[in-house]
Amino acid sequence: MDASSQYNPPTGPARASVTTITLSHRHLPGTIVIAVGGEVDLAVSGRLADYVHGVRRPGDHVVFDLTRLLFLDCSGLRVLIASARQAAADDAVVLLAGAHGVPARLLHIVRMHSLLPMVGTVEQALTALPITACPGTR
Repeated sequence: MDASSQYNPPTGPARASVTTITLSHRHLPGTIVIAVGGEVDLAVSGRLADYVHGVRRPGDHVVFDLTRLLFLDCSGLRVLIASARQAAADDAVVLLAGAHGVPARLLHIVRMHSLLPMVGTVEQALTALPITACPGTR
């Protein structure tokens, strides 16, 4: 039998898939910082999207603090892209801060930096944001 056609089913107990996510935010003048921790996959990406929609004020710039993000899949990428599109419709921007490990590799592979600027820290992101005279006027 050709080795490429062999199938060996997994042995032992299957690992239960438990996805954990932590979300928090803080409002600053004209900006919201959304901290995302844990794992963002198909099981929780809707929760992230709902959270962003619920806490972002129209016209706010968004900084995603990803320093505690351990895993990100394509469904999580879709949430980030949708957030960027919504922000652009309000003449605002989205920045990603602190991505590392697996999420940073994925963001790099899909060239997310061409759509969403990525910086090392939240402080760098806040410094990089456009300055506005009054929140909501851009």
